Amino acid sequence: MADQQARTDRDKRSTEIPTIRWEEPPEGPVLVLLDQTRLPAEEVELVCTDAPALVEAIRSLAVRGAPVLGIAGAYGVALAAVRGFDVADAARALESARPTAVNLSVGVRRAEAAHQAALAKTGDATEAAAAALAAARSLHRQDAEASARMAAHGLALLDELMPGGGHRILTHCNTGSLVSGGEGTAFAVALAAHREGRLRRLWVDETRPLLQGARLTAYEAARSGMAYTLLTDNAAGSLFAAGEVDAVLIGADRIAADGSVANKVGSYPLAVLARYHHVPFIVVAPVTTVDPDTPDGASIEVEQRPGFEVTEVTAPQVPVTGAGGGIPVAPLGTQAYNPAFDVTPPELVTAIVTEEGAVSPVTAEALAELCARSRQVTIS
Repeated sequence: MADQQARTDRDKRSTEIPTIRWEEPPEGPVLVLLDQTRLPAEEVELVCTDAPALVEAIRSLAVRGAPVLGIAGAYGVALAAVRGFDVADAARALESARPTAVNLSVGVRRAEAAHQAALAKTGDATEAAAAALAAARSLHRQDAEASARMAAHGLALLDELMPGGGHRILTHCNTGSLVSGGEGTAFAVALAAHREGRLRRLWVDETRPLLQGARLTAYEAARSGMAYTLLTDNAAGSLFAAGEVDAVLIGADRIAADGSVANKVGSYPLAVLARYHHVPFIVVAPVTTVDPDTPDGASIEVEQRPGFEVTEVTAPQVPVTGAGGGIPVAPLGTQAYNPAFDVTPPELVTAIVTEEGAVSPVTAEALAELCARSRQVTIS
């Protein structure tokens, strides 16, 4: 079977990718992003000088992935505050950039609350801006710490479910350093298994239509020296039927109070396949992805993306003729159904792994207890 073989070196050096950072050049503070739309062909950075530029980067998927969207949102509020723009307007624009990803609004609100509290206390705009920036940096650091803890909890769960190692893990979309302040969510678990010599194969779903698996997860797996194989999304069924999958690991953009999981479209079919073939279906996400204000899956707003993402493909240095800037692959005028996410009901989820531990079986009561425990830890 043709695949990418693991390198022989067994070092444990960091493979984190600098996805987002705050810089303060002489002309004023900026937020620097790795443009994920250009990967893996080239590593190009975007420099955002204000919230509107960041909103566009989020909508275009130059920066994407639930945890890092929270970090970006917080930095976006700080950027508006430091540069003297209207913080409330910037916060609302940022929150609405990707409606399904709850972490974005969590990050925005955390930095905005810090700004408002400092402004109310001191009346000093400079101190308030500093407070917003401190909140963003704190969230960035906390996410990196959460990533490491999720990896440990996830690996322990895999070893419990499948003693002996040799894990063959199927993943969907992209959940590594590109979406995190650390080494990711679901990908971080697979990376931990790789470092401990327990990963036999990482199956990487291509993730249509924007190929986040092919472009980004394969890129991260190659950087990490992991044994990985790429497959088209519609090949997953044959992979399960052949008995080649031991577990499915995905991330999440929003987890409702009842345990319903919104993730990149294509996740729900994997859950159905996993249940039929008696394979664990595991969701890995920080506690901030759990939204107690969203009661169930039906209440999750699913983002609808432009149809040209389906009717066109893009390739570097190739002449484009499509309305969306790509090469048409469907007749002109073809309508496309293009939801960014689907929702998996809790009864199909084996476990939800967070930095505070794993929940299994997945119930509203167990999730509420987990969130309460997380709040106690944060307060203490």
